[in-house]
Amino acid sequence: MTLDQLITFLWVSRLGGVRRAAQEMNISQPAVSGRIAALEQSLGTQLFERAQRGVTLTKKGALLQEYSEKILDLVEGIKADIIPAEAEDSLLRVGVAETIVQLWLPRFVSTLYETYPKIRVEIVVDVSINLRQQLLERNIDLALLMGPISDYTVDNVELPKIKLAWFKPAGRPDPNLSTTPVITYHRNSRPFRELRRQLTDRHGHSAQLFPTSSIHAGLEMVATGIGVGLFPQLFAAQLVNQGRIETFDPGWTLDDLAFTASFLGEPRNDLCAKAADIALSCATSYMDG
Repeated sequence: MTLDQLITFLWVSRLGGVRRAAQEMNISQPAVSGRIAALEQSLGTQLFERAQRGVTLTKKGALLQEYSEKILDLVEGIKADIIPAEAEDSLLRVGVAETIVQLWLPRFVSTLYETYPKIRVEIVVDVSINLRQQLLERNIDLALLMGPISDYTVDNVELPKIKLAWFKPAGRPDPNLSTTPVITYHRNSRPFRELRRQLTDRHGHSAQLFPTSSIHAGLEMVATGIGVGLFPQLFAAQLVNQGRIETFDPGWTLDDLAFTASFLGEPRNDLCAKAADIALSCATSYMDG
């Protein structure tokens, strides 16, 4: 029985099949099958019930899964306590929502490289709903997104919330939100869905929503008089200082945006956990000014 066999066994048990385990581990399906067969032979018992749609654990397999997870947790603990941070050379795939990209992402990446000089970082920028799916499908390792992600496999580290404010073109009278276009977040986002519900409840179905995937583009649309917008206060400082847009108060707004640094807790990855803590530290220091 080897550590590689146990790791392979865990991936097959978690993902429910040899093909998906092979894809996750970046090895061939015959290699995965060979490791499982060797493990079953060394233990003298069948670990999986095989079917056309995948595999399920036998009773002995479920027992081995508990032991294997404890062993892998110990291995991660050894790596965390023994291997110096400057020797860590893993690849960290980070998915990031645009709001964070425009705020403290550079500080986060810089701190990562200061802590782990040999680390390799890949950044994917997308809307939160897509980042959630990519994390669950294990295409990224860490997601900085509007969260939390409600899944038992995911650990969520709460990040500082971001305050929203209403903006209009400078010098214009306060708008009637039942007739004035409202520019805001992407249509597949939580702010868009909540804003649509609020506008419908307050102003009926005549309210117009213009979603955008770029916050800065949305603020420029406000500045040019296309409509009004509901965006993070932090993003608008430059346009406000230039006298192109200003805040207004329609008497209500949405709750502050909640973000999390989310990563898969099964299997435990100490690098992801530490990167999430670094994200929290960078976000907090940025928001505190």
